[in-house]
Amino acid sequence: MKIIKQFFYLLLPIFLGTIIGLIINPYIDYNSFVKPFLAPPSVLFPIMWSIIYILLGTSYLLYKNNKPSFPLIDKIYYLSLIINLSWSIFFFIFKWYFFTIIVTIILLLLVIYLLYLFYKYYRPAFYLNILYGLWLIFATYLTIGIYILN
Repeated sequence: MKIIKQFFYLLLPIFLGTIIGLIINPYIDYNSFVKPFLAPPSVLFPIMWSIIYILLGTSYLLYKNNKPSFPLIDKIYYLSLIINLSWSIFFFIFKWYFFTIIVTIILLLLVIYLLYLFYKYYRPAFYLNILYGLWLIFATYLTIGIYILN
């Protein structure tokens, strides 16, 4: 049973990210937008999110295996994962561009708080998620820029 839990912790972000990617793929219109300075090519997004989801799952697995569970970390982790995955649906399927700015900012704040909690209670998980925090800062810039320019 323990091995199943470990695979669950590790693979959940990757599995859910893949499912969301398949759902939104027909709706992705990123190349049609006027984009802000520094906007990356569309091919970079699945690569970055795959890396981030692997790091996220790995960090959570390590945390769960090496520390007593802190319910607040668990809640923030899963809440941020749900909000993260919902962003693509709101942006690409529903075209709620302004709303996704709010979602992005909420997600960024949750991940900053998660980083703080990981730093305080289990540093390896913190280090594995620095890229996530940095990418979300960049994603906030892109979301706002795309909204303003379009």
